Amino acid sequence: MIRVVIVDDHPVVRDGLRGMLAAAGDVDVVGEAADGAEAEAVVRAKSPDVVLMDLRMPGVDGVTAIERLRDFPARVLVLTTYDTDSDVLPAIKAGATGYLLKDTPRDELFRAVRSAARGEAVLSPSVATRLVGQVRTPAAEPLSEREIEVLGLIARGCTNREAAARLFISEATVKTHLVHVYAKLGVKDRAAAVAVAYERGLLGA
Repeated sequence: MIRVVIVDDHPVVRDGLRGMLAAAGDVDVVGEAADGAEAEAVVRAKSPDVVLMDLRMPGVDGVTAIERLRDFPARVLVLTTYDTDSDVLPAIKAGATGYLLKDTPRDELFRAVRSAARGEAVLSPSVATRLVGQVRTPAAEPLSEREIEVLGLIARGCTNREAAARLFISEATVKTHLVHVYAKLGVKDRAAAVAVAYERGLLGA
């Protein structure tokens, strides 16, 4: 049996997914969580093979939760209503094995869960198209004012915690902003982000 944890802030969605997955025959829903913070505790306690993760949740969001779950063997399969670049790219870069939309047909969801459990990448057609487009035209989306503020502090040597304190936001929020910055700039780490930002004149002299 494939052990699954469902993470979504809407109880009716969790109930619906639990009922749907029961029909798969080889899937056992071993736990649920209403946000990213709860997800980490449930994954630690239940040791699932696959985590079905919504993205936009109160408190700790899906992207931050995916980052926190990197050290666990569970594969994270995003299941959400949103397929914009600002949702898809950070989730994939954070470590999600797959990305599906909530209107995915039942049998496709079953196949996706099985594929994710084997460690295979699973992408809905619209998401795959977006990723290909991003490769062709990286960094087409401008940085937000807050993302520039965060990157500016990082450029001056601040840690995530220090940047959070100066901007009066949580450390997790700083990390999320940085994930978005990396995605938009087409880079993988802080140093590269700062270098590209200076190169493009985003941070001034």
